[in-house]
Amino acid sequence: MNSRRSWLIFAIGSFAYLSAVLQRTSLGIAGVAATERFGGSAAVLSSLAVVQLIVYAGAQIPVGVLIDRFGPRVLMVTGTTMMVAGQLTLAFAPTITVAVIGRILVGGGDATIFISMIRLISSWFSGRIVPQLSQWMGNIGQLGQVLSAIPLAWVLDLWGWTPAFVSAASVAVVAMIVVFIVVRDRPALGTDQHRATSWKDALIQLRHSFARPGTQLGFWSHYVTQSSGTVFSLLWGFPFMVYGLGYDPALAAAMLTIVVGAGIVFGPLLGILTARYPLRRSNIVLGIVAVIGFAWTVVLLWPGPQPMWLIVALLVVLGVGGPGSLIGFDFARTFNPQRSLGSANGVVNVGGFTASFVTMYLIGVLLDLQDGIRVGQGEQSDLYALDSFRLAFAVQFLVIGAGVGFLLRARRRTRLQLSRDEGIQVAPLWVALVRAWRHRRGSP
Repeated sequence: MNSRRSWLIFAIGSFAYLSAVLQRTSLGIAGVAATERFGGSAAVLSSLAVVQLIVYAGAQIPVGVLIDRFGPRVLMVTGTTMMVAGQLTLAFAPTITVAVIGRILVGGGDATIFISMIRLISSWFSGRIVPQLSQWMGNIGQLGQVLSAIPLAWVLDLWGWTPAFVSAASVAVVAMIVVFIVVRDRPALGTDQHRATSWKDALIQLRHSFARPGTQLGFWSHYVTQSSGTVFSLLWGFPFMVYGLGYDPALAAAMLTIVVGAGIVFGPLLGILTARYPLRRSNIVLGIVAVIGFAWTVVLLWPGPQPMWLIVALLVVLGVGGPGSLIGFDFARTFNPQRSLGSANGVVNVGGFTASFVTMYLIGVLLDLQDGIRVGQGEQSDLYALDSFRLAFAVQFLVIGAGVGFLLRARRRTRLQLSRDEGIQVAPLWVALVRAWRHRRGSP
């Protein structure tokens, strides 16, 4: 554990995740090109990204069961192979139908990588470094978004659709090869005690994982923190900045890297806070959600076009949501045994992507609805009008607000279980702060 080989496994696995994020976000900078290539409405365009996320989210629990049954290495090799096939299909797709098939393959392959890596970190490392490594792995992976926002966007602009997606697929080919050669499920001296011995055992572990309040708390933590940044980065942020705000496409693509930069800066800090204050992880999650909600409120209510500094501030805040969502996997790790960690992580990872594809699709529907009303009143069509984006983006408050309610319910049940099983009483945050203040002053 924590050996040189552990760090090699971590490096190779993080590269594989970087490749997966590149494939996942490659459509984000190609939204305008996709409209020109395939035509259609905003809802049709959003379907390309939505179907990918639906497949990703829907595959999480089956993939978790497969990890518990066969180990993460097999899943990672299979997943990278699927992403290669998906990107090549998209690269040569003549119609929107074929493009959707390509994104289905990308979504299915992408679904295998992240939770496999979470399992590998738990198998190859131990101690307080584990939640910090999860944050670092997430940050390294998000560099894939930088690759899609800058060099891939450059290739797309210079050489066109097919060369851009073929080049993205080539990165997945490299990841597939190095994972197959280097990655192993556990240290050589380990045993198979953490792998389900049959399908029946794997499904039983899934049922038990799903029933644990701590797993449900992880699900809703991921749901409320991850979705807003994913929706903006993966699809709607680029059209919003290009058409709604009038930014040059190259500038808009480059600005999406701010989300990644913010994650790299704040991710390690969140990892340290999570390891140091394990009983306050839900408060950290709720604090992140509150800041994201405040940022969106200012952006949507700002009179006239939003200034660039405000958009930059929004992107920074959205960037914190990415590493914040990884706290959900720390809940899964601490409230589930190692043998069922794949299933538990699969359940958690469904959360953010469920919120993402629901929000992403609703934004497309609302943009189409407003444009239809505009045309019906005799005005000129303006699908991506700034005011239309204001109303469409506001749907996030409904989707994420519902998640906050379920999170609070899951937290209450988790704390009751902690009190019943381990005798640990978690006081409300304000009570803990008052106690700490009194203790510092030496008061009784």
